[in-house]
Amino acid sequence: MRTRLLLISHPATAAQRKGAFPADDPLDAHAIEEAAAFRVANADRLNADLALSSPAPCARETAHALGFAAHAEPALADADYGRWRGRRLLELADEEPDALATWTRDPSAAPHGGESFDALKLRVGGWLDAFEQRGNVIAVTHASVIRAALMHILQTPPATFARIEVPPLAIVELRHNERGWTWWPAPHRHTGLTTTDTTAPAAD
Repeated sequence: MRTRLLLISHPATAAQRKGAFPADDPLDAHAIEEAAAFRVANADRLNADLALSSPAPCARETAHALGFAAHAEPALADADYGRWRGRRLLELADEEPDALATWTRDPSAAPHGGESFDALKLRVGGWLDAFEQRGNVIAVTHASVIRAALMHILQTPPATFARIEVPPLAIVELRHNERGWTWWPAPHRHTGLTTTDTTAPAAD
């Protein structure tokens, strides 16, 4: 039996819509409404033998809104943004412009004292390499984690980390067989709601 893994990014939180780094933010009413509309629009794809989610409230609440009692998976957690957690990008651009510029260009850098993108990619890649569940699996997680997963299976150079954008409530389909993991682009389905593109900061 082969594996079909759907990675789903949670809707934007209120903090993200203000351009702030994630800080274990819950979903607000608008985000829950978006998730509910997404569930209706993608009902035929949202079937799973197993549902997983990041331990973060926004991911767990998204999984619930999609109709899943998901198991928390630590490997699906967002990157650790250290002292930048909850801070607005515009504030950091004024206070730490050099550190922010380094972080946006160098995947090995973690000037905020947390986790670098290279470290996140290593964590997510290790989880994918050890993945043993078969059948249909849905995992609700963060844009940064999905970006890391794509880079791992496509074996792209580190510098491409800033060139992959994952919007809120995106689906990335991965499949695994004897040849390993492959990426299957999934068509976008309009939900009838307007979802703000809040992939900046470029981590979630």
